[in-house]
Amino acid sequence: MTTEKLSDAAVLVHGFAVAEDAQIKLALDKAINTAPLRYMDTPGGFRMSVAMTNCGDYGWVSDRSGYRYDACDPLTGKAWPVMPEVLRELATSAAAMAGFENFIPDVCLVNCYETGARLSLHQDKDEKDFSQPIVSISLGVPATFLFGGLKRKERPLRIPLYHGDVVVWGGADRLRYHGVAPLKQDRHPLFGDLRFNLTFRKAV
Repeated sequence: MTTEKLSDAAVLVHGFAVAEDAQIKLALDKAINTAPLRYMDTPGGFRMSVAMTNCGDYGWVSDRSGYRYDACDPLTGKAWPVMPEVLRELATSAAAMAGFENFIPDVCLVNCYETGARLSLHQDKDEKDFSQPIVSISLGVPATFLFGGLKRKERPLRIPLYHGDVVVWGGADRLRYHGVAPLKQDRHPLFGDLRFNLTFRKAV
């Protein structure tokens, strides 16, 4: 497990979550069974290419009325599944390793990528406290993470991410634009032809 500094307040920890991947898979399956993956619409009416769900006290949602956090799943009207302890502990320990002590996420956004799915450059800015970092865990098929600057027009770094890799960013880098290039066809022994990305945030 090696750590790579991406910028002043952003690090990539290679293989951080590999040892826990079987437990993570079980926890994910249980959460998805309660709050199914779905393709959300953007405020502009476009369907996202990445299927999403959440677990935790709140969930990130998008529809015609905008982007927001909600304590209830709009699909079921029920509270989101409780964040599994294995996920919370991974996020907290990864943040601490990156220099962000006492990070306790209240949201885990689950993104599921199929071949060809992508995530355009964006900022995570729907949270109330930008002093809290973002923790992102990659599982399954490899992907190319796009890590840009504080302005959309800045050319992003293209960073290969593999199963178990964790990226943490905050501080001066908290509002950097980031995204994911179109997923290439591949296969992983545990997650098949899919890539899962778990993004942990402190929303409220």
